[in-house]
Amino acid sequence: MTPKHAILAIGLACAAVTPAAAQDLPARIKTAGKVVVANQPNYPPMEYKDPATNQLKGLDIDLGLALAKELGVKVEWSDIGFEQMISSLTTGRVDLIHSGMSDLPKRRETLDFVDYMKSGAQFYTSFERKDEFKVPTDLCGKKVAMSRRTSFPDETATWSKTNCEAAGKPPIQVVGSEGSADARAQLKQGRVDGAVQGSETLPYLISLEKDTYQIVGAPFTAVLQGIAFPKAETGLRDAYAGALKRLIASGEYKKIFDSYGLGVTMLDTVLINGEAVK
Repeated sequence: MTPKHAILAIGLACAAVTPAAAQDLPARIKTAGKVVVANQPNYPPMEYKDPATNQLKGLDIDLGLALAKELGVKVEWSDIGFEQMISSLTTGRVDLIHSGMSDLPKRRETLDFVDYMKSGAQFYTSFERKDEFKVPTDLCGKKVAMSRRTSFPDETATWSKTNCEAAGKPPIQVVGSEGSADARAQLKQGRVDGAVQGSETLPYLISLEKDTYQIVGAPFTAVLQGIAFPKAETGLRDAYAGALKRLIASGEYKKIFDSYGLGVTMLDTVLINGEAVK
């Protein structure tokens, strides 16, 4: 893996800037001709590196490039650890975050989000234990791994209080992992009984690794994923919202989501901080 703060430049042929797009973008972005985007490629199919070519791939990558093309700029991807993305954004090291980040109320205190898909926290277990864990409450009292850098630990603890402890069952033992890949590794090694990650990623993983994972129940949260901007960068935020709206209207947005089998996660309209954009 590249160093945590290494910047990966991904070439994108610069499309002719339409007058509308040129007017939308802040002057510093137009002058630079690029946006610097925080992304950590360890969350397939949203963002990952092709093992054969080491090139960035994924829905977030394709959508990010399509949005930049719509705005007439290039993308410079910055590989930053998820826990450092927000500080990198608020200190100006990157222009925006596009890396499977959930639009959470507490994050809106310092960030604005252009929401682009629906997601949710999802329990799963190993395929060999599918008969042991048929419904989520079968995981009460069990060890369940999830990335400690995400909202999953708090969401799982809240779910456990309502569905396990309130019913007189032992609570889920939340095991914080270094990331979703680490959680999957612990599951494979038998160190935990189950795991949690975004519902949009599991069908892809199951298709790659046959008879390895088993989804348990339905997603137990409903959350929006968004592209994050500093509160002060309303111009760039609104430019991206406009570009996303145009991609939805042209059908390019649907084409990207369908190519990853994630049509069910699409939004009908552009949202900023969960509110529809007129």
